[in-house]
Amino acid sequence: MTITITAFQRSPDRGRGLARDMRVRWALEEAGLHYDVRLVSFREMKEPAHLALQPFGQIPTYEEDDLVLFESGAIVFHIAERNKGLLPDETNGRARALAWMFAALNTVEPPIFDRSLVTILERDQPWYQHRLSALEDTIRVRLASLSARLGDADWLDGAFSAGDLLMVTVLRRLHGSGILEEYPNLAAYVARGEARPAYSRAFEAQRAVAMAASAG
Repeated sequence: MTITITAFQRSPDRGRGLARDMRVRWALEEAGLHYDVRLVSFREMKEPAHLALQPFGQIPTYEEDDLVLFESGAIVFHIAERNKGLLPDETNGRARALAWMFAALNTVEPPIFDRSLVTILERDQPWYQHRLSALEDTIRVRLASLSARLGDADWLDGAFSAGDLLMVTVLRRLHGSGILEEYPNLAAYVARGEARPAYSRAFEAQRAVAMAASAG
């Protein structure tokens, strides 16, 4: 089995581990799978060869022999389904882990990602403060619910799962905003995820690409 993923040749996050290939790298590291990385430029992402793998011209993509996947959540689920350690063995536990995967990507991530875009693209607009405040209010509503559900547990539903992996990568985008620190149990939860050896390996691999690009 040969696995190849794509990643930014020059990531906009400059090595902070926020690009979505980080999720896939982390899942592969948790599963103990070897993988190759093909770096693509922004121009190459819009060319036919890449669009054949990812119809929206984004990263990451995942190639495993004759299988091609796109969308980071789908890729993480594929890895988790076929390898130990990312999904519970018990049927109901697996279903709950899948629910947390969807919650991370569909409920928690959208306002957090929109906030990131607004701070970059709309800072000079007259509506900026109103838009930012509205998004941060929504984020706090989501985090308050998540914080109450997590309580003093280490992970969302028993042992670490792909649901936690995706949730941690989503919450990490709040670093530097001051919002995550308003919920100490969530800040500690993210820190636990970042302390996992598989996370560290994935982060350093992604960061090395960014450092090499900036040096070039």
